[in-house]
Amino acid sequence: MPKALLRRAAYAALLIALGALSACGTTSVNPVTGKTERTVMDEASEIAEGRKAHAQVLQEYTQLADPKLQAYVNELGQRLAKASHRSHLTWHFTVLDSPEVNAFALPGGYVYVTRGIMAYLESEADLAGVIGHEIGHVTARHGAQRATRQQSAGIGVLAASVLGAVLESQGLGGAGQLIGQASQSVAAGYNASYGREQELQADGLGAEYLSRSHYDPKNMVDVIHVLKNQERFAAEQARLEGRPAPSGSSWLASHPSNDQRLSQISQTAQQYAGIDGSKNYQDDGRARYLAAIEGISYGESAEQGLSRGRNFYHPGLGFALTAPAGWKIQNGAEALILSNPEQDAGLVLRPVPAKFSGSHEQILRQILPQAEQVQVDKLSLGGLPASHINAVQRNAQGQRLPIEFTLISGPNKANYMLIYRARDANAMARASRRMQEAEASFRPMTPADRAAAKPWVLRSVTMPAGGFAQLAKTSPLGERAEAQLRLLNGALDADPKPGQKVKIVASAP
Repeated sequence: MPKALLRRAAYAALLIALGALSACGTTSVNPVTGKTERTVMDEASEIAEGRKAHAQVLQEYTQLADPKLQAYVNELGQRLAKASHRSHLTWHFTVLDSPEVNAFALPGGYVYVTRGIMAYLESEADLAGVIGHEIGHVTARHGAQRATRQQSAGIGVLAASVLGAVLESQGLGGAGQLIGQASQSVAAGYNASYGREQELQADGLGAEYLSRSHYDPKNMVDVIHVLKNQERFAAEQARLEGRPAPSGSSWLASHPSNDQRLSQISQTAQQYAGIDGSKNYQDDGRARYLAAIEGISYGESAEQGLSRGRNFYHPGLGFALTAPAGWKIQNGAEALILSNPEQDAGLVLRPVPAKFSGSHEQILRQILPQAEQVQVDKLSLGGLPASHINAVQRNAQGQRLPIEFTLISGPNKANYMLIYRARDANAMARASRRMQEAEASFRPMTPADRAAAKPWVLRSVTMPAGGFAQLAKTSPLGERAEAQLRLLNGALDADPKPGQKVKIVASAP
């Protein structure tokens, strides 16, 4: 559940800023290749635009509230940056409080890793590989190259992006779109913008910076294995649930073929290690790494809301609701989505922007000023005042589209919209009764809800003789706990030895 509705607006604003630079072009020497290339961003512009985008990232995400872990990641990042081709930059390394398996960089020396990707890494050297890869994007000036390419898009395309962001921010924006349609974020935009050759170059630079920092560059191979394992697990989970394999804005989804990357980075790592592998490297820092991530949140956090089976709890906002049997809960960055098994209909819960206030009637007039055939039915959901609205609204092409949603005055004086969405009228008719069932479950959190709404955290334990099967018996992860624990520890095909430290997921006290 989002902290803001700014993802598209932030990214579109960044595109406008980068596009505006296209008025003046120059040439510069690439610090990595030594070649002269045309660019619309000199180094000062990179730093300035990175600083602006950094503020937008921190609107979209939240920094992880763990000073020790932030300091650990920053110290590691600074060491790698010092060994890079642009050591003179002022580098910034930030851990984001997000369960996404992701990392990205902005021009000018801004690098981010999520706690989500950190959960699946096995050592300090693995983390160094991820950070080194992102440093490589900055040192090779991939962001500046991207801005130069963007010049050909034209301001008209960029303005259309901004228009979409404005419509989205108005409340119901995109109500006719299918559920689960992803929006563009700053992170996703930068990841998606890199070409295959740029990603492979960043892999090679990551291996080089590992070697220069006295880590074995073969740890870049381990990182690619982590991504491959993620792909395998996600595809298997999707198959078991009868849905297509996922794609999205995560680090693994935005990069080229992992089979290709694994082959190339293996050769690169061998090159930096020396053909006979005789170069001496420090240990991979696994013990230090496990100590650093001990106790961090795993999956959703209490601040973002918690999905537990059919229930969704948001302790911070004080509400809960329950999905119908067989429906899925998707806790996204912009909205909470309850979708039917066919994935063609569902409910979308999102906050009403704070600028829309007053009674339900006043809010309705603000978010749908030109609505026609408006029908409002007063409800009470869990003792909370609500209004169910059916209306017709014209889109930009003049088409008259039906809109159905419920306004709820939630706890803590916040207002919410439960938006009914479906692929077509038949899907809406089939799912309508279940949507009403889910809507009726919206409630202030009860003592029982609060007892069930415990976040999950990472812990390190000694591997028992019974292996992951034994650990799975007390895990809160559910039916596929053993498979998820194997994934978490990079052990899909073999068990660590008894007595070795492994990561588990536990309920917070």
